[in-house]
Amino acid sequence: MPEPAAAILLVDDDRELAALMSEYFREQGFEITAAFNGPDGLRAARGDRYDLILLDVMMPGFDGFEFLRRLRAQSDIPVLMLTARTEASSRVLGLETGADDYLPKPFDPLELVARVRAILRRSRGPETRALEFSGVRLEPATRRVFHKGKPIDVTSVEYDILETLMRSAGRVVSRDDLAQRLYQRNSTPLDRSIDVHVSHLRKKLADGPDLIRTVRGVGYQFAAE
Repeated sequence: MPEPAAAILLVDDDRELAALMSEYFREQGFEITAAFNGPDGLRAARGDRYDLILLDVMMPGFDGFEFLRRLRAQSDIPVLMLTARTEASSRVLGLETGADDYLPKPFDPLELVARVRAILRRSRGPETRALEFSGVRLEPATRRVFHKGKPIDVTSVEYDILETLMRSAGRVVSRDDLAQRLYQRNSTPLDRSIDVHVSHLRKKLADGPDLIRTVRGVGYQFAAE
């Protein structure tokens, strides 16, 4: 049986852009629904099952950051934020709030679709047996994380980073390797997305020794016992 089409929710107040994006995504085999302000988008996200959300920053009602804060209180659905090219601080804030990735406007539709597919491949990864090191347990079948027996809430991209590091426990994983695994692109000195997500993971696993070590100029290492 063919895999069902991924369902995407687009939340953006630019109706003309939303119409163009909706047409393009349907041509690429996706199902897509559009909402044009924060409250309507959040109601849609809570009311229906979507595989991914494309989220603009500047919207009426409340902005994309507030949307993401409210969404993350109850859902770990992947979110790709669409931000203005000059707003580097906004991109970092989006990651801090729980976005999986960001893409500056204006963007190439081919790159947008490629990033969406990369996120969906991660979130639909194959089921495998649990991983457990240093008091951290990952259950890939359900994408759940436990630390010292207690469940830890992580976003989709945080889970993927942690799984990648744990599968290479004791070895250094370069930032480029992580970027390729997560986004199918090399990292750049200005791309702080991985660093922000790793920082979040460290805070969530902070009860005890530092389990994720930075190897300066190279990447990260999960410190397995």
